Amino acid sequence: MSTNAYALADSWTMTRRELAHWARQPVQVVVALVFPVMLLLMFGYLIGGGRGVEGSYIDYLLPGMLALTMAFGLEGTMIAVTQDLNKGVIDRFRSMPMTNGAVLVGRSVADMLQSALALLALMGVGFVLGWRVDGGPVAFLGAVGLLLLFRFAMLWIGIYLALVAGKPELVQAVQILVWPIGFLSNALALPGSMPGWLGTVVEWNPMSHTATAARDLFRGTGTEHLWPAVVWPLLLLAVFFPLAVGRFARLSR
Repeated sequence: MSTNAYALADSWTMTRRELAHWARQPVQVVVALVFPVMLLLMFGYLIGGGRGVEGSYIDYLLPGMLALTMAFGLEGTMIAVTQDLNKGVIDRFRSMPMTNGAVLVGRSVADMLQSALALLALMGVGFVLGWRVDGGPVAFLGAVGLLLLFRFAMLWIGIYLALVAGKPELVQAVQILVWPIGFLSNALALPGSMPGWLGTVVEWNPMSHTATAARDLFRGTGTEHLWPAVVWPLLLLAVFFPLAVGRFARLSR
């Protein structure tokens, strides 16, 4: 068997290990699915107003909430990574013929599966609230792919920050660093409704590009914002994926 095949097999083994944790911790999975739905209802009906948004606010809000969901909820994976390091789990894995980094890949695959479920749950609620997709099935799948690509990039940023923090109790403080990325974006409001300097910051936010491109694809209004939504996550991955794998290799020696 080739080296790549061994790496894939080890990563799948670690993924199944993470999925087994879902059965033992169902509340954590349910909370991860329900929380973004609560945010959607809260901003859509209690806080949101959609100032300056043309048409239905839910058509603007839902893609933004999907992008926001992809940026949040990283702490579960971050805490799990630090727990494995601190409880000696990695030392036991090192005694096995396992590919270096398979633990992180397994964590990331399980997280992506849960993220996909969160997208489906939120879109289901959106349909109930009146949100509709006008861009066709290819555009719909493209929008979902962009959202998951953004999640994958954010996930590896989170894994790297967790490895830097080193301890589960420090993860919560590090997780706060993600919040500005989420709320300093166009997920909930138009940049034009903000002060000039703030609107500029929001427009440069990678999450804003993902949310805008997803809106365009869902509505079927074009692909003008597609490339920035693809390039930004790939750039983040190019930086943080090797940083995370390299730091994990050093910490697990």
